Amino acid sequence: VKPFPAEFKTREIRTNGTTLHVRVGGRGPAVIMLHGFGDTGDMWAPLAANLMKDHTVVVPDLRGLGLSAPASAGYSKKNQGRDIAGVLDRLQIQQAALVTHDIGNMVGYAFAVQYPGRVTRWVVIDAPLPGVGNWDTIIRDPRLWHFNFRGPDVERLVAGRERILLDRFWNELSDDPARIDEHTRAHYAALYARPQVMHDAFEQFGAFATDAADNKAFLAEHGKLTIPVLALGAEKSFNLTMAEEIRYVASDVTGAIVPDSGHWVMEEQPDATLKLVEEFIR
Repeated sequence: VKPFPAEFKTREIRTNGTTLHVRVGGRGPAVIMLHGFGDTGDMWAPLAANLMKDHTVVVPDLRGLGLSAPASAGYSKKNQGRDIAGVLDRLQIQQAALVTHDIGNMVGYAFAVQYPGRVTRWVVIDAPLPGVGNWDTIIRDPRLWHFNFRGPDVERLVAGRERILLDRFWNELSDDPARIDEHTRAHYAALYARPQVMHDAFEQFGAFATDAADNKAFLAEHGKLTIPVLALGAEKSFNLTMAEEIRYVASDVTGAIVPDSGHWVMEEQPDATLKLVEEFIR
């Protein structure tokens, strides 16, 4: 995990009934970056450092995760899309490009479809959207057992063992676990061991059934997004099926592959990921 450049400032932004921890830096057209499970906004530091040269870069921690405030409810991605709109409102940013990974994809889609005039283009990385495309088939993959892993007894089981659980994700969903180094693992394990964070992380998954219904309703009401979209699949994960999935919700989709990588593209192949994202954003 690399630190954000010193020019970045952190803000605790009240939005939609909660408070998000947000990093802001640079100057120019805005880019907002959304992380997923197993990471926080810290994952985006190398990309933020490059883009801040000619962009205003906004990097929140999602509701309940990282250094954002614990939240007892509100984990539907539809609601979290409103969180993001509120962050941009507080920063007086009307439009932004969007870069998302994992659960961040789901929040990003909900933001883009509810506020279509506010997203200029979207880089969506290596995770499908609940309820659309081949979702019902994808979730039968035995590696995704964690989608229903939650509840008070699960939380007792994981308490004090957050690193063990997270290691499972980094080891099984990567191409080469060694690329996710000890510093990175310890960094995120400490953040997920903070009070209530793992509960809130489980709630992100617990909202998937609601998200599926919301996404079907979004598609029926609004049709496909028309903004340019770059769908990046990791070679050893979603590969080009990432673009196939996103074409169910967007009409202008370019597909690309992050080579020699599993799901954790910013940890496993940061240089290749940065090149693909920056070429599209710029």
